[in-house]
Amino acid sequence: MSFPLVLVWSHAGSAHRVTPWPEVQLERRYGDEWIPVAPTADLVASAAGALGERDWQPYLEFVPSAVREFLTRFTLTRLEALLVAARCPALFAELADTPALAAFVFSHPDLRGTAGPAWAEINAVHERSGIYGLLEWLGLPASRQTLAVLRNLSDPGVPKRFLGPLRAMLWEPRTIFTLQRTPGITDRQLARYCPATAAA
Repeated sequence: MSFPLVLVWSHAGSAHRVTPWPEVQLERRYGDEWIPVAPTADLVASAAGALGERDWQPYLEFVPSAVREFLTRFTLTRLEALLVAARCPALFAELADTPALAAFVFSHPDLRGTAGPAWAEINAVHERSGIYGLLEWLGLPASRQTLAVLRNLSDPGVPKRFLGPLRAMLWEPRTIFTLQRTPGITDRQLARYCPATAAA
């Protein structure tokens, strides 16, 4: 008989894990106990480096098939996408349609300048105002053009260094007009539009 698996890796000298779906809790080992921890940038980056396909495959067997299909579109940012899907289940249809939206939703504390995650607020905004209300809450233009640009990104795991500059550029009519008509936008193309991030 099979049992749901956890993802385990080491970060800063301590064991960390992700509990099974649908809880998807990040935890750190303290002695004999596992204590919940916040998903910091360093922690998720270490998970990206430590967890390969062989680690993810058994974990994903216990995830709903639609969510599994969504997560396989991500490589280095799969853990972030998993957390967004688990914390914002009502948003999943929009995430499946526009996977790059997950990067903005996960990074909302940095984009909004808040101390920590606000998953309950995200869910409330989405329930009250739909996807366009959420785009506005994230500081993105609340338009179909924004969603078209995000769908055009070749890799939904948008590097963190691009999120702020891309968000600012999407407010420029000329840029959003160009990008919504550019399929398969690569990170290299984004770096051209976001010159301040090219050296990062």
